[in-house]
Amino acid sequence: LGEWMPFLKGSNKDTLNVREVLSHYAQLKAWIPFYKSTLDSITGEPLPRYYRKKPEKGFHIKITDRLYLLDSYRDTIYRKIIDSPLYEKKFYKYSGLIFYLLKKYIRDTYGTSMDSLDMTLFYRPLGASSMGYLPLKRFPKKQIVPTEIDDYFRHQLLLGTVHDMGAAMMNGISGNAGLFANANDVAKMMQMYLQEGYYGGKRYFYSHTIRTFNTAYYAKDSVRRGLVFDKPQINPDEKITCGCWSSESFGHSGFTGTYAWVDPETGLLYVFLSNRVYPHMDNRKLVDEDIRTKIQSFIREALRD
Repeated sequence: LGEWMPFLKGSNKDTLNVREVLSHYAQLKAWIPFYKSTLDSITGEPLPRYYRKKPEKGFHIKITDRLYLLDSYRDTIYRKIIDSPLYEKKFYKYSGLIFYLLKKYIRDTYGTSMDSLDMTLFYRPLGASSMGYLPLKRFPKKQIVPTEIDDYFRHQLLLGTVHDMGAAMMNGISGNAGLFANANDVAKMMQMYLQEGYYGGKRYFYSHTIRTFNTAYYAKDSVRRGLVFDKPQINPDEKITCGCWSSESFGHSGFTGTYAWVDPETGLLYVFLSNRVYPHMDNRKLVDEDIRTKIQSFIREALRD
């Protein structure tokens, strides 16, 4: 990883294997609650050294309309990730930390922001007009469903702003969270993956690239993941899919209640979008009842019949 990202040289992330990192099998911590250290530990209020009520010199990261974070805190987030300890041994653990670092990698490598690059290379050519970061810059609030009533950090209804606290502190643009879209546009992206990088007369990825990412390299160690892509469960106690789609199928689920899955064997494509965390993220009904995977099984059975 250090060869890929020189800013990791000398850290405990330096010699991590990229394939293991992207398979969530590299001892990385699951997450870091970056926001907590910027709040008063007793009152929970934003600390003045980190925030201003309106944008001013050195404070331009918009958390809410009345809360702007210190610009340099972005570097603090990177430093916290770089300095974070590793688990003592390898086991499957989903971690979003690598995706923060990928944002920096893209900026350092291509000289442009991740959101701009994504829009230019993927969303516009795909015709995915709703897809992108910071949707309030492009759409009225009435077109966006609410996410959560935040009573722990932003203290307001989240609507059109990223739910993930760390991504919010990255100005709403991060590799781990912040992307908005409607189901039709998510389907366009997933159809492109399903067709091994080809969509609408244009090639976006080489076929072998998609196949490389759609491989569970550590299945023998009970790691179901491909590279970034999720794969069907190995352990029967897991319920990432209905268990009725092929081993070639792949996709991803999201914390706020999203799910997208495709199956190259059958050509099936399934997108489910919800605001599972409304009104609060302790609402686990969608997860506990396996709603997303039950619908997936209904689709498969209906087509089989």
